[in-house]
Amino acid sequence: MENREQIGKVWLDLSKYPGEDFYCDGVVEDEILKIARDYSPVEYQRIIEEKKSWPIFYHLSTQRENIVEFLPIAKTDKVLEVGSGCGAITGALARKAANVTSVDLSKKRSTINAYRHGECENVTIHVGNFKDIEPDLPSDYDYICLIGVFEYGQSYIGGENPFAEFLNILKKHLKSNGRIVIAIENKYGLKYFAGCMEDHLGSYFSGIENYAAGGGVRTFSRKGLEAVFRECGIEEYHFYYPYPDYKFMTTVYSDKRQPGVGELSNNIRNFDRDRMLLFNEKNAFDGLCKDGLFSIFSNSYLVVLGRDIDVTYARYSNDRAPRYQIKTTIVEKEDGTKEVRKYPLTEEAKEHIANLAVAYEGLVKRYKGSELQINKCQLVEDETEYYAALEFVKGRALSEFMDECLEKQDYEGFLKLFDKYLEYIGYNEDYPVADFDLVFSNIMVDGDIWTLIDYEWTFGKAVETKELAFRAVYCYLLEDEKRNALPLDSILDRLGITEKDAAVYREQEMEFQKFVTGKQLALSEMRELIGGKIYEPQKWLRIVQDEGAVFRVQIYKDSGKGYQEEESEFFEEAYKGENQIELEYTFDGNVQNLRIDPAFDSCMCKILEMTLNGESVPLSTRGILHVNGKVLKNKEEISIVFPTKDPNINISIHKLQPKAENHLYLKMEIVRLPLSMAEDIQKSVKIVF
Repeated sequence: MENREQIGKVWLDLSKYPGEDFYCDGVVEDEILKIARDYSPVEYQRIIEEKKSWPIFYHLSTQRENIVEFLPIAKTDKVLEVGSGCGAITGALARKAANVTSVDLSKKRSTINAYRHGECENVTIHVGNFKDIEPDLPSDYDYICLIGVFEYGQSYIGGENPFAEFLNILKKHLKSNGRIVIAIENKYGLKYFAGCMEDHLGSYFSGIENYAAGGGVRTFSRKGLEAVFRECGIEEYHFYYPYPDYKFMTTVYSDKRQPGVGELSNNIRNFDRDRMLLFNEKNAFDGLCKDGLFSIFSNSYLVVLGRDIDVTYARYSNDRAPRYQIKTTIVEKEDGTKEVRKYPLTEEAKEHIANLAVAYEGLVKRYKGSELQINKCQLVEDETEYYAALEFVKGRALSEFMDECLEKQDYEGFLKLFDKYLEYIGYNEDYPVADFDLVFSNIMVDGDIWTLIDYEWTFGKAVETKELAFRAVYCYLLEDEKRNALPLDSILDRLGITEKDAAVYREQEMEFQKFVTGKQLALSEMRELIGGKIYEPQKWLRIVQDEGAVFRVQIYKDSGKGYQEEESEFFEEAYKGENQIELEYTFDGNVQNLRIDPAFDSCMCKILEMTLNGESVPLSTRGILHVNGKVLKNKEEISIVFPTKDPNINISIHKLQPKAENHLYLKMEIVRLPLSMAEDIQKSVKIVF
């Protein structure tokens, strides 16, 4: 076998390839190979949306690169990527580093990787088992990346202590000041408690139950990972928290920049499998963040073993149109101060970043003399970097103060804040500069100082204050259902907005979102396109509880004074199945009439058998049965449609020669019907019984 193979400018080293791929995703990998071979990467998003396939989306989406894009990999660095698969992050590493060595067991996946990154002359892919390849690797890597790989330590390494051994092996190939980067699921991630399946086993609560059913994959808690690091003698490590998780990360937090209340609202991300929804994850995250427990329940971890990095926070907006794709970071500078930086993620987005400086100048002029301050911005450009630098503004978002008012039902306090907001943003309203994104979360409040911290969507035209404020309220309500307590009528009255105006503004918002995303679908839209189903057990439980209340049989007896509640009883065990009633009832000779309520909802019943003292009750004889429904006859059996939530069957016992003690037996089928359907059936029945 030829030991090397070249695809484009990428070399595949096959010297350790066993001659067979031992894992794959099936025939879909052939389809992915064809896409990588026959299409340019710029066409992948279109193909992903057309195919509507989770494996294609997972392996080819450029948003997978976010997990390593924020790392400070230098142009002179050497990187080792273990478990490169189809190359989800190989391209990002190749753009940042001088040299990338990738390792993967599958030749087909490595071939896909090579085709999609064929222009990268700094990439070599070693195909084969890591244990076989590792002895020939050099010992001077600046970064070693294990993205979704460490959990497979048992398969890679084997033995009694595979995870510690895995790290000890990797350490031998690292420079003295190098870094190992691990991205892995948190076995106690909140999404698993909320009803997501364990990513690798496809079963519920596997990690939470400590993998009681076995299997070769192991994820860890934070303490579990720290125990492995200590065992390997690794003293310096730094945790980062990809959100929603590391696969399709949109935001990464750190111990120096934890999420605040209200930030973690984007939790429905079940692309690959169906899931349950046991509780509202946003509300749960809010409580965890408030109590300082986010690091324990983060869905994923990214751990940097070695020196810390200066980025404490990063947010990616790369599910937009290419000209608006940017990254926002918070950087801790050498002097201890913090700075917000906005980077273009595409060449086209450089103009968008440059416009931030223009927007700053325009907004400063508009709001000069007002109480609203504008966060300072300046462009930074050198041989290696191009970004907009903004001041890190201390304080709390206006939205947090508003939330507190709503939680305390302090509507007067909310409206007071809102009126001040209107006063501040409406200053110099006719000036031909307006920030369309003047939402409450973009205003930082520190005592009496209000600062607009983000003005990415500023346009060179005047916009009415009521339109800007309506959009702020609209976005505020969409982010959290708890905010529905907001007295919206009072807000609209303050703004002088009619229902017609509101409809126009909502339509404008949809157009604006399309303007931002262009032809590309946002991640939320991708979930709707290819995501798994969402099951809400609480709804099932309510249905079961409701049916428990509805499917009950109650019998009234009339001894000459009419039917009375105190002369009735429930038969909890009358239902012998979902659709069958069978009961026996004994009563004395004073009873003149019986009323049987078979359910507490509109329904249809079929009487299969009714006897009194062993004798069949003549159902066809007039005057014996009276019902508040309509009847369809079928020889000796009758079916009754009840278009009422209080169906009843009355039996004239006094016409059936009762004894001193009587025994009634009843067997019938029953099915619940929507009231409208029961009414339609009733109208079609001509014979009234």
